[in-house]
Amino acid sequence: MSETKAEKYGWNQDMPTALIDKLKADLKHSMLNKDIQARSTIRQIMAEFPRLTVPITLKSGKKTTRPKKSEEISNDDIIGIMQGLAKSERIVLEAKKEEFSEYLNILESYLPKMATREDIIAWIKEHIDFSEYKNKMQAMGAIMKHFGKQADGKVVNTILQQWE
Repeated sequence: MSETKAEKYGWNQDMPTALIDKLKADLKHSMLNKDIQARSTIRQIMAEFPRLTVPITLKSGKKTTRPKKSEEISNDDIIGIMQGLAKSERIVLEAKKEEFSEYLNILESYLPKMATREDIIAWIKEHIDFSEYKNKMQAMGAIMKHFGKQADGKVVNTILQQWE
């Protein structure tokens, strides 16, 4: 049953549709098909949207923020939300000593494919000259800028610490 849900729902960067539009379409689809788990997961993602804010300055000069409008929300904003939700779900699963969660499975169907350790190492060998840095950890900024949300910072950190 879980494989069919992963096939029905999800997103990748090659799709012409923006992630927010895909989420809205999948929410409608899950409601029409009475798919409670998918509906709940997508609603949980969308419930986090008000946390995405834009800094503004009021007429009085006071600086504050306002929630982003739906057209201002980028794919990276949503991916960041989903990565946070997936991370917390993994922690809960670990605490409960469980392996699988339908919620996590649906979340991961929307997340971009993460770069593997081998992909990161290959890119570093090809593009990073450590002689340009005082220490190798300073290269982390360039590496994370290239991979963005597709690389786990902890993995990159570990690679750099073990680099010879």
